[in-house]
Amino acid sequence: MSRFFVPKENVREELIYVDGPEARHILTVMRMKEGDKVVVFDGTGNEYTGFIKEVKSKSLIVEIVSTRTPKHERTLEITLAQSIPKKEKMDYIIEKATELGVQNIIPIISERTVVKVPEERSDNKITRWERIAEAAAKQCGRTDVPEIKNIQKFYNAVDKVNNFDLALMACLSEETISFKEALSDFHAGKIIVFIGPEGDFTPDEIEMAKDNTNCKFTSLGKRVLKSDTAGLYILSVLNHELST
Repeated sequence: MSRFFVPKENVREELIYVDGPEARHILTVMRMKEGDKVVVFDGTGNEYTGFIKEVKSKSLIVEIVSTRTPKHERTLEITLAQSIPKKEKMDYIIEKATELGVQNIIPIISERTVVKVPEERSDNKITRWERIAEAAAKQCGRTDVPEIKNIQKFYNAVDKVNNFDLALMACLSEETISFKEALSDFHAGKIIVFIGPEGDFTPDEIEMAKDNTNCKFTSLGKRVLKSDTAGLYILSVLNHELST
């Protein structure tokens, strides 16, 4: 059965109000009508099953029959701090990171980042990435949607490292340890993963990260992975090593 997304404020008591692109998709693409059964999620972990109660020209109302809520608290919360790669690769990263269970994504600008996002266009970028995350969550069966943080400079992101239980920085420094060793004492909690741009983080950025005691520098193996591959590789490994 198809799943649809609405903002949490669209769920009021026993009714869900659907409008905008999602309503058009339900009514025009899926050709659903009053009485049809639908599944809706609000991005916070809640999933609702109900029936279309009322159809208007550009919106509809769903009557909730049952609600599924998260059974227990999350034991692992992953934040991906990804240097923005060239072209439309960030779109792909957002989509696949959502499928792999990331909770937060911080698009970062590091010294070697080629892409320049003018301040006046950053909101449009974030809106686009939020829509991609919502669509990916619908497709893969997630009941929550990753939060796309504002675009920020690397040094601003790395200043927040001490808010996490573990920070991993994938880089080509000679001081790296294996990924397995980096995770040896970590089993659950908040983790942030820093992925650099084409050309890696600069020595100054690596030195900046060294000032944070819980930041570990890790190698991803013998091969040098591209920026748009490295983050997804790490998320896959985290799913394998830390999933319960």
